[in-house]
Amino acid sequence: DFEPFWRAWRIVEEKYAGTDDINRQKMVWGAIQGALASLGDPYTTFFPPEEKKLFESEIKGSFGGVGMEIGLRKGILTVISPIKGTPAFRTGIKPGDKILKIDEKETLDISTDEAVRLIRGEPGTNVSLLILSEASDAPREVLVTREIIQIPVIDTEVKDNVFIIQLYNFSERTPQEFQSAMKKFSTSGTDRIILDLRNNPGGFLEVAVDVSSWFLEPGQIVAREKFKNGDETLYRSRGYKTINNLPLVVLVNNGSASASEIVAGALRDHKVATMVGQKTFGKGSVQELIDLTGDTSLKVTIARWLTPNGDSISESGLIPEVEIKNNEDDESKGIDRELEKAIETVKNIR
Repeated sequence: DFEPFWRAWRIVEEKYAGTDDINRQKMVWGAIQGALASLGDPYTTFFPPEEKKLFESEIKGSFGGVGMEIGLRKGILTVISPIKGTPAFRTGIKPGDKILKIDEKETLDISTDEAVRLIRGEPGTNVSLLILSEASDAPREVLVTREIIQIPVIDTEVKDNVFIIQLYNFSERTPQEFQSAMKKFSTSGTDRIILDLRNNPGGFLEVAVDVSSWFLEPGQIVAREKFKNGDETLYRSRGYKTINNLPLVVLVNNGSASASEIVAGALRDHKVATMVGQKTFGKGSVQELIDLTGDTSLKVTIARWLTPNGDSISESGLIPEVEIKNNEDDESKGIDRELEKAIETVKNIR
């Protein structure tokens, strides 16, 4: 029943005395935003003209920012993960940190996309963030200088005779760089792998399928995409499977989200890897971007991701078989207990 809406519209047009000129187009945009906000889904959102331009700049990869993935957790603006080497990373922002204010704007009831718009800006300018860390009772103000963000893809190293692949995102560059990493593994002289997905906020589903295909048999399910009407789309391994029953650990934390959770869940469900670390973020929804007008668009959740065994990723995340968490004292001393436990675990796999 749209009658209350139109009655409110007419009342505003007839009685509103705040300004002489009512911007009816902005009222339409605001009505759409309000309708979507009522769904309680932080990933379903409307992009008016200014925000659509910002979103398109993100897709193209050319923007000034601080270098972190953010989302809403129980209605609170939360850091999913800072990107290695970026201003956010260098200032000590951690996964799970809550952002209470952006400059003078309080973040209560803010959308993720509005928060992104406020945090981004011209390279060289500063943004003030009021941060509440999980390990602290009092918030602190962090002044971060924006930069053009260059997102890394992958690092590899051999440590204690274990080949470690640290994957930072699932971007268009990832399949080629992951293939190069696997070539390095083949000449590394070791037969044990750690796939480090900590602080990896995700990316493209097809790239998650590609990475999983190095470890799974052809046709094995990587992920299930479940739609509103109950239909499912199955995404299956392409079966590169150069890793034949070798000891494998997937290392995760609360900054592992989306495509990271798909890969970790697939390797766990098919019993080809042991998961070590912290509970993952819990971002298991699928969005579609739809143009409404030439300069506005709608991003709407159309499906949910499930692991091969049918477990939902959303909200609850994935719980590792071996749980361990770095503390701040360890990190300040350069100690990585999570990685140490992952190395210990993969060495004990027979």
